[in-house]
Amino acid sequence: MSDPGVDLSNGLEDVTISFPPDSTEQLCPVFQYSPVNIQGPGCPVDPSEVTLPGCSCVSHSCITESCCCLQTHGQAYAGNGTLRSISVSDVGHFTPVFECNALCSCSDTCSNRVVQRGLRLSLQICTTARSGWGVRTLQRIPHGAFVCEYAGEVIGFEEAKRRQLAQRFEDNNYIIAVREHAGTGSITETFVDPATVGNLGRFLNHSCLPNLFMVPVRVHSLVPRLALFAGRDIDVQEELTFDYSGGYTNQTPGQLHGTQTDTAIQASKTVQRKTCHCGANNCAKFLPLDLSILK
Repeated sequence: MSDPGVDLSNGLEDVTISFPPDSTEQLCPVFQYSPVNIQGPGCPVDPSEVTLPGCSCVSHSCITESCCCLQTHGQAYAGNGTLRSISVSDVGHFTPVFECNALCSCSDTCSNRVVQRGLRLSLQICTTARSGWGVRTLQRIPHGAFVCEYAGEVIGFEEAKRRQLAQRFEDNNYIIAVREHAGTGSITETFVDPATVGNLGRFLNHSCLPNLFMVPVRVHSLVPRLALFAGRDIDVQEELTFDYSGGYTNQTPGQLHGTQTDTAIQASKTVQRKTCHCGANNCAKFLPLDLSILK
């Protein structure tokens, strides 16, 4: 990232992620670009390892009648690659998506392969008035379209806790915790931190009224990829944002799912909250803080 206007990904994405002309090298954060998740401390599984079974479809694109992937997990995408339906529960959780993988015999252009194809949109890193760096789109994005991943190191709970406790107030907290409920008492947790190794998702700002929403998408591994989709039609030059608390129903940012431990409750009294500058009418005034990591 030596000159303004260079590709943020250094050629690792199929499309260029540019900087605006007024960007300066001094402002660019130092990190290693990775378009996908990598294994970090405390993560027992390599996210790149193929562990899910594949289909034996010989058609150009899978169809539900003959594809075991679609029969098992459902058809998530329409023919144009957008999500067929945005299934949101009452608390703002989204239904996970399973794509065809490296063991599937279908074509690389199968309609059930979207997130794994990587970035396809023209996006640009930008500076914002009050929130530092941000990401804006250079093209119109239709409702339901895949935009980008939030990729980085996949780490374990204890490592996430250690990193969060080591942060100073002026440090940016990039750790995203995704909790998936697979039945009564069954919860899968995934922690992704793009602070030192990550992709353009680390530049996305929070909004209490976002235009993106996050969905866990599994491709080759049980470790989900945190995919961001357009929650509505997005105009050219519009900044891209998502709700750091994980919802898309504009619940109060920072609201925790589940029961807080005594340690987390005590932490809430001592952790200094950062001000939210999203400017939305429903702004909660502070950025979300996942205190459950501190339990």
